[in-house]
Amino acid sequence: MQQTRVNQGLEYFNRFVKRFPDVASLAEAPEDEVMKYWQGLGYYSRARNLHAAAKQIMEKCNGIFPRKYEQVLQLKGIGEYTAAAICSFAYDLPYAVLDGNVYRVLARLFAIEMPINLPKAKKEFQELAQQLLNVREPALHNQAIMEFGALQCVPVSPDCAGCVLREKCLALAGNKVNELPVKIKASAPQNRYFNYIMIVNGGYTYLRRREGNDIWKNLYEFPLIETNHKVDISELPEQEAFLQLTDNMGDVAITLKLDNIKHVLSHRIINTSFYVMQVDNENDLLRHRYVKIQLNAIHDYPVSRLMEIFVEKIT
Repeated sequence: MQQTRVNQGLEYFNRFVKRFPDVASLAEAPEDEVMKYWQGLGYYSRARNLHAAAKQIMEKCNGIFPRKYEQVLQLKGIGEYTAAAICSFAYDLPYAVLDGNVYRVLARLFAIEMPINLPKAKKEFQELAQQLLNVREPALHNQAIMEFGALQCVPVSPDCAGCVLREKCLALAGNKVNELPVKIKASAPQNRYFNYIMIVNGGYTYLRRREGNDIWKNLYEFPLIETNHKVDISELPEQEAFLQLTDNMGDVAITLKLDNIKHVLSHRIINTSFYVMQVDNENDLLRHRYVKIQLNAIHDYPVSRLMEIFVEKIT
């Protein structure tokens, strides 16, 4: 729910916890199944981390979620913010949370002009948040400051006249409320060009599991030809990856099914074309690098939202 609205994520959450009601069931599940239940939410590394953390808890903590901050921080995918939130809310331990709302409240209250997305800013803001923490009621304090940022000290045009902290706010005193917090602008998103080819061989098609540290790790996809610019159907056969894909296949019939699909991620824009290619046989590349599945089994595999859009249109 950190970057997904509750009304969008609730259905996913209910379905997920029904299938994985405890740590043991999540730890025992195959990763492909975990990814399938997560499919559509994005941020797939979180699903992989959640699965890995469940295994850690079963293997190293006797199946019991740890109660100490340092131990919680050791779990895969849990950083300082999440560890502080868990420990303060679940166990009432004195650890201050630091999320976007808290950054904004502190930056304005103390007129801090250091960009909040600089590495050194995190340390300064974390120390300040910890100094202010009510250690007798850390859960209530953390919830209060986050809600204050979400409801009162909002990003744009906050109601400063009705704010209970207006007498102490240095940003208000210096007429800098709308200038704080400072954040260095991220670089423009990178354009990438994907050409997916759904190969149909009788009642079968082929998928490959994405690997490495690129986007959509461990999700499945059709054969992919990535180019450094948009190519049309007449240029596609000139690509080396296409020649390898169709090697020893003889004549193939390829059809453009979807074009100019833009899929926007946080730092990338995926410009995509989807093709369908009819073949009568398979070559060594397909046999050794791809999973051959029945066409009606494609819904059993975890795929990106981009792939899902295409599959929904053709099935």
